Amino acid sequence: MAYVEPDPLDYEPPSPLMLRRLTRLSKLYFSPKFHGLDNLNPKKPALLVGNHTIYGILDVGLLLAEVLDTRGIMIRGLADHMQFDVPGWRDAIAKMGVVHGTRKNCRNLMADGQFIMVFPGGAREVAKRKGEAYKLTWKQRTGFARMAIESGYPIIPFASVGPDNCYDILLDSEDIKGSMVGRWLDSQGWTEKYLRGGDMLMPIAKGLAGTPIPRPERFYFSFGKPIDTTQFKGKSEDIAALWHLRDLTARQIEGQIGQLLTIREQDTQKSFLRRLLAR
Repeated sequence: MAYVEPDPLDYEPPSPLMLRRLTRLSKLYFSPKFHGLDNLNPKKPALLVGNHTIYGILDVGLLLAEVLDTRGIMIRGLADHMQFDVPGWRDAIAKMGVVHGTRKNCRNLMADGQFIMVFPGGAREVAKRKGEAYKLTWKQRTGFARMAIESGYPIIPFASVGPDNCYDILLDSEDIKGSMVGRWLDSQGWTEKYLRGGDMLMPIAKGLAGTPIPRPERFYFSFGKPIDTTQFKGKSEDIAALWHLRDLTARQIEGQIGQLLTIREQDTQKSFLRRLLAR
């Protein structure tokens, strides 16, 4: 039976209490710190644009729970279409307010005055290669800039640091594509048909004590000041304007990542057990 996507506006968000319960163990394990939450004004909806971390699932729930708990804001996520091809998973993310990342859904959410979150790097940024920790991999994407300009939505750049330190990548997409398994997948046409030329090939990595369990690194989040997009009014189809806004957003995210990495280096409040297990 084909999956029928629910109306994104017909949604009852979870309570802050429920999200706190769902993320309780994760919060204890990763001890997250948040900066710039005051830049989220419940009365001024915005498009949150940030960096995706390895595997893309360790940090997002913590971010959503904290923002709902402290600012009273339920953020609606725009997700890659392929996530809705997985039974069970698509239902789980839908309960968290996540919808297909289509222009139509984005426009509807903006018209309804909701906070929206998007990761322009998508699946490619989640499928980290070696040496890509905290790097933006956005290719030629400018869709988020077009949507923001079209609706006059401010953009809040945000950053996440910590998850990429939870794992050491053993094999990345390039390694897998060059292996016997990768060559077989390519010969069957599956690499192009199902894996977007290898972009969807997740890395094989080790975490705590060489297991798939992530190391208990502390997570750090930062929310920047809103970028006013009304300065680009009427230019939602202007390629130069789209790239200007895209690059402005990317630079601010990269700046926040750099600041968080510095904060991480200077953080002396980690427990002995955390320092021990994080090695």
